[in-house]
Amino acid sequence: MAREKKHRSRGRRSPLAAAALIGAGLLLTGGAYAGASAAMASTTDAQTSATAELTVEDGEKLFTANCATCHGLDMQGTSEGPSLVGVGELSVEFQLATGRMPLQMQGPQAPQKQPQFTDAQIRAMAAYVQSVAPGPNYPQDWVTAGEENPDNANDEVDIAHGAELFRINCAMCHNVAAAGGALTEGKYAPALTSTSPLHIYAAMVTGPQNMPVFGDMNLSTEDKRDIIAALVYQQEAVQIGGFTLGSLGPVSEGLFIWIFGIGALVALTVWITAKSN
Repeated sequence: MAREKKHRSRGRRSPLAAAALIGAGLLLTGGAYAGASAAMASTTDAQTSATAELTVEDGEKLFTANCATCHGLDMQGTSEGPSLVGVGELSVEFQLATGRMPLQMQGPQAPQKQPQFTDAQIRAMAAYVQSVAPGPNYPQDWVTAGEENPDNANDEVDIAHGAELFRINCAMCHNVAAAGGALTEGKYAPALTSTSPLHIYAAMVTGPQNMPVFGDMNLSTEDKRDIIAALVYQQEAVQIGGFTLGSLGPVSEGLFIWIFGIGALVALTVWITAKSN
């Protein structure tokens, strides 16, 4: 009997231990809830700031903090960056939205990378530059949407005409399949296989880096619209010929034949010789 009571007394839990377990459970639950609430709040704030409309004054603050070091507070340029007088909002949107600016490092060409600003911040900075140094602005919706000009009753979208204009004016640098190509001194023409209609138009109008400016005397707005429509059609088209091999023409095709075609023949010859021996 004494041993049985002793074992029972050892098996009982202290009331303090139960209270400690309950307290620990409440602390863990409360901590997890607080962490989840903070994460949801920060995500909501980030989404709100990304979609909220910013003013020109906000754009000025962003420009002063991120761009004035190289381009100057008055946008006249410095030894580290060119003047922005006359570039307009379209050029600012193109450079920031494609991640080319802020410049990562000095080199032959600014590479495209992940943008560092939200769409609202980019629009605000573009509006500020446009207010101080006006230049090319955003196109009308029908231009980037590939639609007829509502002010011209005789206008029609012509993808074939746009493809012809691209071959004449752009293919020598960007490749006939818009796959891009190498230029001199480490420069290159980027591929246009995933470029948005707005940025295609911006590149034609503003002439970033090595690209010439195509004014209305060279290509009318309707011509630019047709080129955009042709490129968008090419982006969405299914490659019925199979593998494109980078769409680089005989260079990639010849390399494929030499490496895989002739390589397979050599391997087959070695196998037949070893088999016969």
